[in-house]
Amino acid sequence: MSEVWRLYLSPPATGAWNMAVDEAILENISRGDSPPTLRLFGWVPPCLSLGRAQPFSDVNIPALKANGWDVVRRITGGRAILHTDELTYSIISPGSNTHVSGTLLESYQHLAQGLLTALKMLDVKAEMNEERAEQSTQANPVCFETPSAYEITVNGKKLIGSAQARQKDGVLQHGSLPLTGDLARITQALIFPDEGSRQHAAENLLARATTVESALGRFTDWETASKSFVQGFESALGISFQRDELSQSETKRAASLVKEKYAHPDWTERI
Repeated sequence: MSEVWRLYLSPPATGAWNMAVDEAILENISRGDSPPTLRLFGWVPPCLSLGRAQPFSDVNIPALKANGWDVVRRITGGRAILHTDELTYSIISPGSNTHVSGTLLESYQHLAQGLLTALKMLDVKAEMNEERAEQSTQANPVCFETPSAYEITVNGKKLIGSAQARQKDGVLQHGSLPLTGDLARITQALIFPDEGSRQHAAENLLARATTVESALGRFTDWETASKSFVQGFESALGISFQRDELSQSETKRAASLVKEKYAHPDWTERI
């Protein structure tokens, strides 16, 4: 008998709300007050998200304002991502759940089977990168420039970037699937020593990362991609999904986290 999880198709929202919802769900699940959850969502307006320990000095504030882009800091690690034209997913469950048990890499490998199956249903011939990327001698503020071990690639180019946060009784893994658009736009949102360095970073990014549209040669909309994620996790991991909304407790906690944390400079600009 398959395990039943909640499916939450979250309306597009600000970066602060999106990150607050992820943490609110994680807290409720850790207490046993909410079921394991697959959340699929988007971002309005486009938002630059920083890794938990990434310096805020990486951010080009005037460029963000000029483009109408937002900025938020995640509770997960890694580097900056510009969330636009993408499907974002969150998998949140108790730490004891078999789908996230073991080490971080073991759980990532397991969950990646759902991601790979979802992409297969979209006709994307993806695979899991087994090699650890060489570390650059220069600090790199861009998350998608180089595939790390066990990330999802197409023809060697990074397609899905994911990260985990682990608490005592709960695990959150979230990640981004770029559907379309110019991935190099993120370089406008970040600080570089000079324009030559910015251009070099943009060229590297386009050489090492890709979108679903580039991989397929045709556009795939958010609804189609979201259906493939649901079917992919059902097929690969034996999960059954029951669509539902946030609980009152989760909604109230998310609103508090927006005010106290994710929309507050003490968190966003703390490093």
